[in-house]
Amino acid sequence: MPEQSNDYRVVVFGAGGVGKSSLVLRFVKGTFRDTYIPTIEDTYRQVISCDKSVCTLQITDTTGSHQFPAMQRLSISKGHAFILVFSVTSKQSLEELGPIYKLIVQIKGSVEDIPVMLVGNKCDETQREVDTREAQAVAQEWKCAFMETSAKMNYNVKELFQELLTLETRRNMSLNIDGKRSSKQKRTDRIKGKCILM
Repeated sequence: MPEQSNDYRVVVFGAGGVGKSSLVLRFVKGTFRDTYIPTIEDTYRQVISCDKSVCTLQITDTTGSHQFPAMQRLSISKGHAFILVFSVTSKQSLEELGPIYKLIVQIKGSVEDIPVMLVGNKCDETQREVDTREAQAVAQEWKCAFMETSAKMNYNVKELFQELLTLETRRNMSLNIDGKRSSKQKRTDRIKGKCILM
C-alpha cells in the first residue's frame, strides 16, 4: 500500500515491557491487556484533523529489543514525531532511551522542530524507581516535553497524543476527540455514493 503524503507518522520507542503497545492500543482501540506480548513492529492508523482538513495519524509501535537496528533507523528517518516511553517502575528503561534519543538527533540533525515526548508510563504503580522530577530533568536536557501516563487506568493517554500534535509547528493538527467532523469531511461524506447520469 503506497504511503500518502498527508500521513503524519509517529514512532513509539522504549524498552521491552514498558507499555508501548498498551499505550497505543488504549489510544487507538480503547482496550488494555494485562498479558505481555513482545512486538516486532505494528502500525496503527487514526484519522485526525490537520490544517482544517483530515489526515491519517500513523503510529508505529516498535520493538523493545535492540535486535533490529536497521528497522529502528528506518522508523526514525520516516518519522515526523517521537514518543519515548519508559516505565516509572524501571530506572533502566529510562536509561535505555538515551541511545535512541541520540540516534534520533543523529538521523534528524536536530530535534528543535520535531515533536518529541518523554513518557513515564505505569504511573499507577506504587513501586516507583523513577521520580517525576528526575524524568523532568531528563526531558529538559533533551529539550522535549514530558508526561506521565497509565495505559491501564487510561490516564493521560489521549492527552499524550494531543500534546504531541500540539508540539508540531509545521501543521495545525488536532485529535477529533469531540467527534466533530471538518466541513470538508462532511462534504466528502455527502458526495460519496451519489451517481449522476449524463
